[in-house]
Amino acid sequence: MKDNLTPKKIVAELDKYIVGQKKAKRAVAIALRNRWRRQQIKGEIGNEILPNNIILIGPTGVGKTEIARRISKLTKAPFIKVEASKFTEVGYVGRDVESMVRELLGIAINDVRKEMAEEVAVLALEMAREQVVERLIPPAPESPGETEEQKAEREARYLRQKDKMRRLLDEGKLDEREIEIVPDRNSFPKMEVFSNSGMDSIDLQIGEIIGGILPSKGKKEPKKVKVPDAINHYFRIESERLVNKEQVNKEAKYRVENNGIIFIDEIDKIATPEHKMGNDVSRSGVQRDLLPIVEGSNVPTKYGIVDTSHILFIAAGAFSSTKPSDLIPELQGRFPIREELQSLTRDDFVKILTLPRNSLTVQYQALLKTENVKLTFQPDALEALADFTAQANEKMEDIGARRLQTIMNNLLDEFLFDIPDAKIKKIDVTRELVVEKLENIVKSEDLAKYIL
Repeated sequence: MKDNLTPKKIVAELDKYIVGQKKAKRAVAIALRNRWRRQQIKGEIGNEILPNNIILIGPTGVGKTEIARRISKLTKAPFIKVEASKFTEVGYVGRDVESMVRELLGIAINDVRKEMAEEVAVLALEMAREQVVERLIPPAPESPGETEEQKAEREARYLRQKDKMRRLLDEGKLDEREIEIVPDRNSFPKMEVFSNSGMDSIDLQIGEIIGGILPSKGKKEPKKVKVPDAINHYFRIESERLVNKEQVNKEAKYRVENNGIIFIDEIDKIATPEHKMGNDVSRSGVQRDLLPIVEGSNVPTKYGIVDTSHILFIAAGAFSSTKPSDLIPELQGRFPIREELQSLTRDDFVKILTLPRNSLTVQYQALLKTENVKLTFQPDALEALADFTAQANEKMEDIGARRLQTIMNNLLDEFLFDIPDAKIKKIDVTRELVVEKLENIVKSEDLAKYIL
């Protein structure tokens, strides 16, 4: 996290994409800044300062997940979203709560590896091109009885030929030439087996299993490819060779332990109301499994032990039939910050359609621009869209801003189907068009239930 990323700047960045929910944004911004502050403290006291984990309470579609996702992008922190209900789902085999930490570490490793590969990209490309040049013009063999003078002349001639070949390569005049390369091994997918006893995940290379059963066909046969493909082939090999795997694992582990964010959605689904019986035992069991990870524990992974003490946990749930106090007291205590997000109003929907950088109107304009069609929205049309969205949420389940997706798709459905059409070069969405397309659907409860 950058030292100039103050709470005010974090909220300002979130405002570009998320409408309203000021209290939730403030809570998250403060939690992030506190993590940076802790890392500036020298000595043992820094390790004693634990993150202020947060519970976001509110109906679906009001921005809970989007807040968590945006802050991870903003801080470039390792981020993973998990659903608490998945840990209790019947028939969901091999999923324990520690798997979220392993997956977070896997994401961090991929990110770090990609960053380090970009750092060595120039050198890797240079080495790859050199390998291709040497394939195109291999050095002349030494002649029997060759004198030192003849050897020096042969080597000088070879260097001149290589320089000429490099110039031709730079000019793209060798793109159609073919050379032989040895293909990479088949990369079989990895299968991870998770143990409920907390043991590390076991990597099983399916390729190795099959290789132990089926007879080996020996080495890969060389194949001919064009020069650009050969450069890409050697570039991948050199990039992997230049990136230090131990350094990747060490940096990824540091990022997870100090900057990682785990977003636990649907935490209300594992709450245990006092008046209910049945599967409450399994729900409270998942809470007790979560507790040590949120408190701070050592989770074994194939890359080493990960300490979860300073990972920031953000939980979210609608809590429509339960409340945060239905969680076990120990888990409640590990989420000291609670913020309630408000249901979206008609005015909020107008802002959602106009203010965010990634608003639906901008998205659909970009989609239709690929077909050379200009899409515009009149201000009163956006007001009408917001009206219909608010009405639909009142009549049926309140799904927040997600209702806008359905409303917008129904509005533009015919255009999206007919395009490309030579006659359609511009679409101007007016209030009249919105009313014509949506009024009957929203007014009819039966239609609204099935379509919206």
